[in-house]
Amino acid sequence: MRRRPGFSPWVFVFLFFAVILWRIASLQLFPDPRVERQSRRQYWSHIPVSTNRGFIYDRNGNALALSIPASSFFLDPAHWSPSDAPKLEGILPPSIVKTISGNLPGRFLWLVRKTDADTASRLRALKLKGIFEIGEKKRLYPNKSLSAHVLGFCDIDDRGLSGIELVWDKVLYSPPGIRILAKESSGRTLDISRVSENPEGKNTGTVTLTTDSRIQFIVERRLEEGVVMNGAKWGSAVCLDPETGAVLAMASWPTFDPNVRGNMTNLKKIINNSIGRTFEPGSTFKPVILGIAIERGVVRTNEVFRCPYRIKVADGSISEATRKDYGSLSVSEILSKSSNTGMAQIGMRVKAFDMYNSVREWGFNRDPGIELNGTEEGLLASPEQWRGVIPSNIAIGQGLAVTSLQMAAAMGAIANGGHLLRPYIVSEVRDSAGQVVYKGERQLVREVLSPWTAEWLRTVMKDAVKNGTGKQADVPSLSVAGKTGTAQVAEKGEYIKGKWVASFSGFWPSEKSQYVLLVVVGEPSMGKYYGGDVAAPVFRGIVEDMMQIGLLASHPPAGGGL
Repeated sequence: MRRRPGFSPWVFVFLFFAVILWRIASLQLFPDPRVERQSRRQYWSHIPVSTNRGFIYDRNGNALALSIPASSFFLDPAHWSPSDAPKLEGILPPSIVKTISGNLPGRFLWLVRKTDADTASRLRALKLKGIFEIGEKKRLYPNKSLSAHVLGFCDIDDRGLSGIELVWDKVLYSPPGIRILAKESSGRTLDISRVSENPEGKNTGTVTLTTDSRIQFIVERRLEEGVVMNGAKWGSAVCLDPETGAVLAMASWPTFDPNVRGNMTNLKKIINNSIGRTFEPGSTFKPVILGIAIERGVVRTNEVFRCPYRIKVADGSISEATRKDYGSLSVSEILSKSSNTGMAQIGMRVKAFDMYNSVREWGFNRDPGIELNGTEEGLLASPEQWRGVIPSNIAIGQGLAVTSLQMAAAMGAIANGGHLLRPYIVSEVRDSAGQVVYKGERQLVREVLSPWTAEWLRTVMKDAVKNGTGKQADVPSLSVAGKTGTAQVAEKGEYIKGKWVASFSGFWPSEKSQYVLLVVVGEPSMGKYYGGDVAAPVFRGIVEDMMQIGLLASHPPAGGGL
């Protein structure tokens, strides 16, 4: 006999859960319009905001870059009326006003971040529904354009993009804080964050530079005066401590204010000419060549050379810049009078491979190793290409390209007795725990001159200022040594008529130097173009200003001659 199947109670259980699941799904997929409208008015939002970024100081503890409170404003489209957009004209950029004049998706749109006090005040005064304010931290450079090329700048989220800000971003950067915002049905914003802007253990580090803001100010001001007065396209200046290699000032013109974000799109302004632009050094390179020749024993300091207006060299010729026949000159006079034909004869005595290697030993065509981004190594053809007149051109500072920093470091080697030092601009870096993670210090690259040769060159370069081409760099109460430079500008393998680079490199006091300074004025256009007429007066102005504020003691000129 077959049993009739009974009715199972599990059917009711299944139906019950099926109804529950259906109801849940319907509420999620097809919500009541009233609930949907209410949910749009009440929600939580997680907004990343900038926090404190580490400070940058000069050698005297003056803050060069810091973070300050700033206001940012955002818009919630759910509470915004596009008809209010015209009220923001003249306050916000036209592109933003145009965007918010129509219907917007989502719940969040930045209007302006880290704005100035005036803009923030005007936005608050409007009291427009749907616009909300939130606090962030903003990078501030209190001295505006001072040291701008060294410090660099950050993006809107405070990530370093250039200079010290970029190189030491891992120490200076602080991860963004998360602000948790909730909105009431009325649209009022409540900050219900319970986290600090810098999580525990995430405080920022600091960077201390070797630069002195007093010297930096003087150098930048005098360089700008010289560039503008001579109608030049660019300029650079580097001041070093010859005993340590520490950079005391590094200036570049044109300059910019890193507080103004619009400046950062102008590549001509933001390039650091002291490390990122190469130029032919001209006669400022002659002390290097002469030092190489003496150290290699191919020339004696008591020799005399016949120095006509022009000499024929292989497939070319070398001429004097002054268009005169100097007659017979001693080796020291060749340098102090800046004779091209005399220096060409000296340079040709050194074999091409030996000269090439020696020039590189002086730090040219090499990375200088400074703690900055954008450094150029310079240009120096391989010795296999030194044919015809090229060795003579190298001897007078043409046919190769250097940076201002390389040239200043080379002058430092002459000033300090023959020690080529690595230039450095960072004194100390501390991490978030206050521990020193980097310390800049004197670093010897190599001995490029014997003490005797270095002293002899200093004596001759002092005479070049007193009686030679560098007279306009002379400071009566101080013993200054230096060398002028005037070089043509090459483009696409040819020298351009009427384009010059004027420079002056020197150090003082000449007997025991405290400072090395190189000044370069690129492409002057007001008639004068010789280094002695254009760059030397800038050098003198810087030295005199430094003396006036007591940055060095006055030293009487040393007696005696060559």
